[in-house]
Amino acid sequence: MDGLRWLLLLFGVLLIAGVYLYSRRQSDKPTRKTIPSEQRIAPTLDEESDEADFEYDVDADIDVPNNSSEPEPNPVAQKIVTLRLVAHNRDAFRGDELILALRGIGMRHGKFGIFHRYDGDDESRTVFSAASLVEPGSFDLTNIQEQQIPGISLFMVLPGPLDGAEAFDLMVESARKLAQTMDAELLDESGSNMSIQRERYMREEIIQYQHSNLVA
Repeated sequence: MDGLRWLLLLFGVLLIAGVYLYSRRQSDKPTRKTIPSEQRIAPTLDEESDEADFEYDVDADIDVPNNSSEPEPNPVAQKIVTLRLVAHNRDAFRGDELILALRGIGMRHGKFGIFHRYDGDDESRTVFSAASLVEPGSFDLTNIQEQQIPGISLFMVLPGPLDGAEAFDLMVESARKLAQTMDAELLDESGSNMSIQRERYMREEIIQYQHSNLVA
């Protein structure tokens, strides 16, 4: 039963990571459609909503990329690096204590209902994220004090806003601080102990990935 439980939880985390990855790809796609001047719109953000409201304004001027005959570069293969943080003795974290600890390492609740560590204040530049091991992986902050969470998954998507090795070092450092604060065990993606040797191996994998995919 324990094996099935971890398999389902890991599937949930990978599903969130997949949706997150897909949204990044969609947001990176350039707009190719030419908008007639009489139909141009000026986007305005409603402060009371998470979604953007668009207000029509015929006088607004929006730059639209021109169509180009130049071929687009091949997309870079993406890589997801994952760590786990679990409570000792198969216990569980108190939801409110875990949230405070996540905020303590600079993470903020955001897209998909999970926590993210951003590069500065730019929420479009996510360095790594944290999802609950309780399906579906999101954190419900409305009743967080009543929740018992057995663990979380920390994951990063490469390429990202920072150098891959630098981002990995930051994620590992944050994970170790979190483990100390929560008296938790830090594991790799397979559930094995995150030893110094394992950390070095994962870091080398990231460097090799960057050389294979990002160096011309």
